[in-house]
Amino acid sequence: MMTRFNTWLSTSTAWLLGLLWILPLLYAFWAATHPAEYATRFDLFAPLTTEHFVTAWNQAPFMRYMLNTVIITGLILLFQLILCTLAGYALARMQFRGRGLVFALVLLQLMVMPEILIVENYRTLAGLDLIDTHIGVGLPYMASAFGIFLLRQTFKGVPQELEDAARLEGCSRLGVLWKVYVPLAKPTYLAYGLVSISHHWNNFLWPLVVTNTESSRPLTVGMAIFGAPESGVDWPVICAGTLIAIGPLLAVFLLFQRRFVQSFMHAGLK
Repeated sequence: MMTRFNTWLSTSTAWLLGLLWILPLLYAFWAATHPAEYATRFDLFAPLTTEHFVTAWNQAPFMRYMLNTVIITGLILLFQLILCTLAGYALARMQFRGRGLVFALVLLQLMVMPEILIVENYRTLAGLDLIDTHIGVGLPYMASAFGIFLLRQTFKGVPQELEDAARLEGCSRLGVLWKVYVPLAKPTYLAYGLVSISHHWNNFLWPLVVTNTESSRPLTVGMAIFGAPESGVDWPVICAGTLIAIGPLLAVFLLFQRRFVQSFMHAGLK
């Protein structure tokens, strides 16, 4: 009886949380696809319109913002996968003095909020003349303590016999990493890639600080300026702009959600 109640409670809570999550999205879709007078009232027979999407697209350079966001998130993910793979393998399989201390420092980084380092990061990038550039936005995130930890744990679960067999076949250390460890960690890479892309696609504070022009400004900062009160608050147009901004990420998730869930479950079992 208690087990049945716990199952019912878990299911009800999951549905409630899902409903709370999707309600703002449903409102944004309703407001963006109906005339302005229906933005605050529901009418099943209200006419549909796409004028708000056209207005939003013409009022802000969404194509440029979206391209900037794709470039920034792509750069960050590429460097994260390379650096985290190398660091995770070194901490999992290579014996060197101070390995425990290095791993402890990596874990310590997880406890440091990125916002604390904004001023120092800005000074560093100003010295490197990287303010208002794609690399400047992504540079502080190109080495991820979470990614290093996740891949270290995954690589530690790979049987040592596979590496020994690859060594007998003449593989170098990098060859072993590429041909043995990386293929076995694909679910972890997919799960981590989703986390990284979704986080940096929606990152706001650091891009706001380090970008000044449309040439490097991502969608989140562009939407904040687009929806600023001094620009005039038109909720249907703002909702349309929001759907344009989150549309690509939402489409990717809906297309690959089964593989994402399977990857998270596989990574969680490591």
